[in-house]
Amino acid sequence: MDDDTTGATARPVRLLLVSDTHVPLRARRLPDELLRETDRADVVLHAGDWVDVATLDLLEERARRLVGVFGNNDGAELRARLPEVARVRLGGLRFGVVHETGAARGREARCAALYPDLDVLVFGHSHIPWDTEAPGGPRLLNPGSPTDRRRQPYCTYMTAVVADGVLAEVTLHRLPKR
Repeated sequence: MDDDTTGATARPVRLLLVSDTHVPLRARRLPDELLRETDRADVVLHAGDWVDVATLDLLEERARRLVGVFGNNDGAELRARLPEVARVRLGGLRFGVVHETGAARGREARCAALYPDLDVLVFGHSHIPWDTEAPGGPRLLNPGSPTDRRRQPYCTYMTAVVADGVLAEVTLHRLPKR
């Protein structure tokens, strides 16, 4: 697991959490607000379903650091460049990123069993924002989708700050309806 922090006084790390971008199937491009957040973030965590390689290239170019995984709608070229599960240490916390975690029912217990070594698990697939704690396991965060709201009232993404082993300022952002 990568560790980019080296002590209790490391500076806060600003995170952008995104998933299910589905470009160009659900949107022609990423929203401008999301791109501005990409520029501000220290680390972008993308939980899969990019759909096109151009979106991966764009975020790799713009992000200071990108941690991403492939999703069920991602083809061979994306799967060749991205792992199914990514793990990284940020601000003293152990993060994991994965696309699918299964049905909502039983998710916390299932993820606690599958990822007992993580503090935070970022996931996607459902397009439904999610923020819960798994008893004895990781905090579970799904940022929703910035391009395909499905049955949700808004397209969404999340930001957060992590420092000294504390995840703070976890914020779900609603994008304007298009």
